[in-house]
Formats: sequence, structure tokens, C-alpha cells
Amino acid sequence: MKKISCAAAPAAIGPYSQAIAIEGLSGGLVYTSGQIPLSPVTGEVVGDDITTQAKQVMSNLKAILNEAGCDFNDVVKTTCFLTNMNDFAAFNEVYAECFTEKPARSCVEVSALPKGVLVEVESIAVQKGNV
Repeated sequence: MKKISCAAAPAAIGPYSQAIAIEGLSGGLVYTSGQIPLSPVTGEVVGDDITTQAKQVMSNLKAILNEAGCDFNDVVKTTCFLTNMNDFAAFNEVYAECFTEKPARSCVEVSALPKGVLVEVESIAVQKGNV
């Protein structure tokens, strides 16, 4: 088991890792923590609409996946949290630009997310070879 941490995504704001890689003989799995739309530079929330926030979430997720030797095409499962299901269509537009391979997904509405953001996404990716 290896902790994945990169400066190109926001530091964890609680007692958790950006991601954990489980290594095996021919690769492994990478479990990312939920990413919210924080700037990796300032640690502040980016944007106040679902599209801007979703783009920042995907940027943060991409950075962590890249640090683990993965990309969006290696993701096999995502869990997406929205504070308003009315944002579903706009969120899907951003999501579809990144996840062209269409991994399995759950998307749920929640009453609140950290720092009052509108969206959070976590993923599980297949790691090809060890980090």
C-alpha cells in the first residue's frame, strides 16, 4: 500500500490521503479521496457555479491520478456527490469530457459538502505497473 500525494492538487483538508495505491504483480488499484473544487495553489474554493467547480474537481482528480501513473481512461468506478440534482446535466457535460471510457458510476445528491462546495468526485483506477 502506498500513499499518493502531489502538489498539483489541493492538500487534504482533513485526516486522509489524496489517494492510496494497492500494488500487485501486474499493477494495482488506486483509490482517490473525494476531490472538491479547491485551488492547489491557494486552497480556496474555485468558482460558484457547477460547471466551474466541476472543471476544478476534474483537474484535481487528474493530477492525483497522474501522480499515481494513471489517467481518466484507467478509472473503473466513480462516485459523484452533488448538493443539487438540478445541476446533474451541467455536471454531466464536464464529466463526459473527461471520462470518455464511461466508467461505472454512482451519482447522488447530498445535503452539504465541505466548504459549501457544489460537487465532489472520488474514483477507483486500475494502475498499470507499480509506482
